[in-house]
Amino acid sequence: MAASIQDVAKLAGVAIGTVSRAFNDYPDIRPETKQRIVEAARTLGYTPNISARNLSAKKPPNIGLIVSGLLEGNSKDNLVYLILQGVLSYTKAKGLELALYTTDSKEQRRRSYTEFCAGHSISGTILSGITTDDAYFEELINSGIPTVALDVPIHGQRMGWISIDNRAAAREAMAYLLSLGHRRILVVSGKKNAHVSDVRAQGVREALEAEGLVAQECDLIHGDFSEELAYERVKARLRSSAGMPSAIFCFSDIMAMGAMRAAREVGLRIPDDISVMGFDGLSLGELTVPPLTTVAQDMRAMGWEAARMLHGIMERREKGGYTILPHQLLLRETVSPVEAGKSAAG
Repeated sequence: MAASIQDVAKLAGVAIGTVSRAFNDYPDIRPETKQRIVEAARTLGYTPNISARNLSAKKPPNIGLIVSGLLEGNSKDNLVYLILQGVLSYTKAKGLELALYTTDSKEQRRRSYTEFCAGHSISGTILSGITTDDAYFEELINSGIPTVALDVPIHGQRMGWISIDNRAAAREAMAYLLSLGHRRILVVSGKKNAHVSDVRAQGVREALEAEGLVAQECDLIHGDFSEELAYERVKARLRSSAGMPSAIFCFSDIMAMGAMRAAREVGLRIPDDISVMGFDGLSLGELTVPPLTTVAQDMRAMGWEAARMLHGIMERREKGGYTILPHQLLLRETVSPVEAGKSAAG
């Protein structure tokens, strides 16, 4: 069996994160420690993508954008592309190397986070699409590798995360629907283990409470950020014996597109019979019929800010922490007031 980074760490008498930093030529590793790690790697025949003889070479830091679950995404969803644009804009401006890597839950179980980073010569990482039950999430805090996560709170040394205020954004969106007279609102949440699903649901509850309503008055189903699942589950809900909602609030534009298709197939007109609101601000939302009302977030800016923060952490100019980016409620044509004389409860 081939030697692993854990074997090298054990033989050299150091932490796994120290081995990873040594292989990536971090300045905080003492020369004698680095030499001990190099000798341990040679003894065990362990060779990451960079060889021991290149440990002292002066090269631009290699930033890795690690995207989880990319193959599970929808081809209409361009969020990862926009994030990549933002990250690439910053790294090119600063002369940094950038590599895009993809992973999934199976890959995470097969190799540790530090092993993945060492194997790809990654000096610092930006994580997109990770959820709180991913194997990598548990390893982040103790990895010692500079890391910035998108939309997932991580706290630790040389760690940071970037997001909009998802709770406030969902609260504003829900308050807007309530201001138009909607009271029976179907909420289509994302994955149960996604941080954004939890905080957006909290924002929904806060908007209801502000109007003196209880959360139980709001239906909630999970669409897992999938157009097809949202379509199937919304269609089943609309065909059920439960009262007909006057509005559907989806926690992603992709799910909103599935909900719109489901509403049409059961004979509902948008927004005359039922209103639909999304979340993300995908450019495709401008092309739906009618154009989709949504909460917009600037994913290019999120990518840029993630790269800027990570660069600062890597150079020890900043400690990381949490950066909140702005959001915007885009009022288009899929939401309308509840008609006078028409029951908001359907």
